[in-house]
This record gives sequence, C-alpha cells and structure tokens, in this order.
Amino acid sequence: MSKKIYVGNLPFSASEDEIRTMFGEFGTVESVALITDRDTGRPRGFGFVEMENGADEAIQALHQKDMDGRSLNVNEARPRGDRGGGGGGGGGGRGGW
Repeated sequence: MSKKIYVGNLPFSASEDEIRTMFGEFGTVESVALITDRDTGRPRGFGFVEMENGADEAIQALHQKDMDGRSLNVNEARPRGDRGGGGGGGGGGRGGW
C-alpha cells in the first residue's frame, strides 16, 4: 500500500523532477504534486509525494534537510478532514416575525 507524504517549506524554484529524484533514493515514487496558487499559478512552497515503498525512510532522512537554504518539513500527509474555521449558520436575514 502506498503512503502519501507532505513536503513543506520547499524553495519556490523546486521542480517535480528534483523532488522525484530526492525521494527516489529511498524507494519507488508513484507521484509528485507541487501545489500552485489557484489565481497566479505560482508555487506555494509545498507539495505531496506518494511512495509505494521507502516512505518512512524518506521521511526520516529528509525531514529538516536543507534544500536551497530552506529546511524541509517532511511528514506523513494527513487527510484533509474538517479544516475548521469560518462559516456556517449565522443569521443576518430578516426573520419572519
């Protein structure tokens, strides 16, 4: 079973090929997705790597590793779930009194 890994604090110049090569040293990389801003298309400095094997070794070896002057944040990705915040029920409408 594959494992999804979160990679944060990436340099904005990082490419999918660079990330694939870095993680590929530890096992089989199934996919790499670097997240970009929806409006500008610019990198947001984080992404996800999905590995068939070697994920735990990659996490341990690459967490806090320096990449172009930035210390990577590497850990197992968590499901999005409820992100909390905002929204919901508030009133504000005109009641039918």
